[in-house]
This record gives sequence, structure tokens and C-alpha cells, in this order.
Amino acid sequence: MPTNDKAAAELQAVLDKIASWPEPFPAIGQQLHETILSAGPKLKPRLWYGGPGYAAGRSTPVMVFFRVDDGVMSLGVSEKAHAERETDSLLMPAAFYVDEVDERTLERVARLVRAAFARP
Repeated sequence: MPTNDKAAAELQAVLDKIASWPEPFPAIGQQLHETILSAGPKLKPRLWYGGPGYAAGRSTPVMVFFRVDDGVMSLGVSEKAHAERETDSLLMPAAFYVDEVDERTLERVARLVRAAFARP
């Protein structure tokens, strides 16, 4: 929960941005927002490059973000985030396209958020 006017304004800006997107993205964005904050309750949401971004503090780098550009929603982690390799692969997922969500997807998002903010 925001503890000051600046944090409350940043949260409201994120919520307003999510609400401004064309359908079906507001509902998806709200679910992503809630999942990200649930996985990282101390995270600070703010607008980052025009979309919701989440950082450990107001003056720390954004680690997780999502946005809608040209009718496509993407979810990603920034270069400052801790990334984990996929099982049996050398790939470290950094971005995903999202056009719908289900419980399994939201669980994956929560794991991604927890990994992004984990200390290496």
C-alpha cells in the first residue's frame, strides 16, 4: 500500500494507464498488476517508458514491466533483473507476449517476479 502522496500518485498513474488500454488489455493488465504486487508486496509500481513498471524502491531500477504497443501486450524483465535459465536450456526468458491469462500463466508470472527480485 502507498505510504505517501508520491507513491499514491504513482500507483494511480499505473492504474489509469492500465484502464486506458483497448480491450481486452485492461482486464489482463489488472490481473498482471495484482499478481506482480502479490508476488512482491513491497514492490513500488510506477510508469516506466509509458507502461507499468515495478521496482524494489522509488529510486531503484524497474525490474518487471508490461505494456501495450501496437495492439500487442508484452511482459518482461529489465536488464537489471535477476534472470534464471529455463530447465534443460541455456535460455533465460526475458519477455513474453500476452493476449490472455489463466491461473497457470499467473503462477508463472509470480515465479518470474520472485526470480527477478532475487539476489544472485
